Amino acid sequence: MDVLRKKRIVLGVTGSIAAYKAAAFASSLKQHGANVDVILTKNAERFITPLTFQTLTGRKAFTDADLWGEFGHEIPIEVGHDADLIIIAPCTSNTIAKLNHGISDNLLTLVCTTASCPILIAPAMDIAMYDNKVLQSNLRELVNRGVKTLGPLDGQLSYGVSAVGRMMETTEILNFTRYFLSRDKKLKGKKFIVTVGGTKEYIDPIRFITNRSTGQQGYEIAQAAMDMGADVILITTIEARKVPYGAEVIHVNTAEEMKQAVLNRVNEADVLIMAADVSDFRPKNIHKHKIKKGKDLPNIELEFTDDILSAVSELKSKSDYPLVTVGFAAESRNMLDNANQKLNSKRLDMIVANNILTEDEAYDPDFNRVTILYAGGEVEPFDLMGKYDISVVILERIIQRL
Repeated sequence: MDVLRKKRIVLGVTGSIAAYKAAAFASSLKQHGANVDVILTKNAERFITPLTFQTLTGRKAFTDADLWGEFGHEIPIEVGHDADLIIIAPCTSNTIAKLNHGISDNLLTLVCTTASCPILIAPAMDIAMYDNKVLQSNLRELVNRGVKTLGPLDGQLSYGVSAVGRMMETTEILNFTRYFLSRDKKLKGKKFIVTVGGTKEYIDPIRFITNRSTGQQGYEIAQAAMDMGADVILITTIEARKVPYGAEVIHVNTAEEMKQAVLNRVNEADVLIMAADVSDFRPKNIHKHKIKKGKDLPNIELEFTDDILSAVSELKSKSDYPLVTVGFAAESRNMLDNANQKLNSKRLDMIVANNILTEDEAYDPDFNRVTILYAGGEVEPFDLMGKYDISVVILERIIQRL
């Protein structure tokens, strides 16, 4: 399930050097299953050809030459009538002014005038043009009328100057598009807490006990939940990774920090998904300074960490708040027995189990084979799937319990 699948998106391309980025953006939309109708202005054709977009989208790319049919009938403006979203990227100062004042003297602005769907623009221009008071007034008025604006960014412009005016990167526009189109889906109004990554239990300032968790499954769950309309609080130990657009992110390191983050916010949530690989133990004492190598090995005494799901279960038992709790069990033996014991002892609604010693399940970044166990005793095994697809399955099962 992809929120962009079968969505009809009109991509407007205007006369900016950033027009070349629109080709990659059109390709990304297509790869996510969208039907993309591209409209180029006359000046956009100076930078990139309609053939480029036709090749990437598999659909006709429209230009002003298509504005009138053979018999004088306007034929292509209906591309905007059934569109789910119009995105103009890049959007020049000239096009912004036309949109604001209702000038429909080319195909793109005519389609925007007659369409009833939302419009998103990604401005790209010289800093002096962007700072112009008239341009800023036009932008404010468009925003007040519901047009969504992304960027521009502060970065390297085409003539070598670093300033505001650079078009937002197409990956970010894509992420916003997914978020925007997901807001009225089946999980609208529901809040999820998703924990991600392996915790770090410090021995000294630079050494710690951790595990091989990539956090990929947790991030895919967060993205899928966003795609289905949920609001997501992502509690993660992973720093260097893009997060789903619109998610609230809380960075933690240790099991104790993760526990406190979960307990501080769990009363807001409808669903808690503990996808993080939380350490079961930690050094009893953390050395203030780096342990130096000597003749003898250091003696590192360990103690158990607090169990987060048990703490949540205790809170849940003291109230009638209908929180759905989902755990994970990465096991090397007796997978079903161990997962079932965890499910029952922590009073979970469901638990997702996998065997970490199986070749296709051992922390593969993209695929996994899981079995879901439910509080009612049902056991549901699944074949090898992509982690996003697994996430959708988990969320569909959660929806049945909300």
